[in-house]
Amino acid sequence: MRAMVFAAILAMLSAPALAQKQIDSINTTFRWLGPDDKIVVERYDDPRVQNVSCYLSRATTGGVEGGLGFAEDPSRFSLGCRAVGPVTVPEGLPPSEVVGFSRASLFFKTFQIHRALDAEKHALVYTVISTKLINGSPFNSISVVPADGR
Repeated sequence: MRAMVFAAILAMLSAPALAQKQIDSINTTFRWLGPDDKIVVERYDDPRVQNVSCYLSRATTGGVEGGLGFAEDPSRFSLGCRAVGPVTVPEGLPPSEVVGFSRASLFFKTFQIHRALDAEKHALVYTVISTKLINGSPFNSISVVPADGR
């Protein structure tokens, strides 16, 4: 069990860093103490495929625990990936890999963005999933970006 937890932590820490930019933050629930609950919209640029940006909207928990970073954000999110210019699949692109992640709790929960290559249809398939190191989660969202054929 310890080996699995250690391997998961190592995998999370070795996941590629991703250009991330917060685009918007929308208050959804007023909190008397600490920050309000919010929907945050972030942009993630694919580090290996030029001109592909993924926009992730996700719920964040406010209040005292959220303000201190101890709250676990709910697994409510949406993903939309778009070509923001010509998209060419680079040579040697792995058929599947994690292209970015965002923390959803202090230690154990993340949102991971995965990219898969559908070579037959010349498309890039992006999936965001909610994970916990101890207990996996089925929450997910998907988006597809067409690429030029080679």
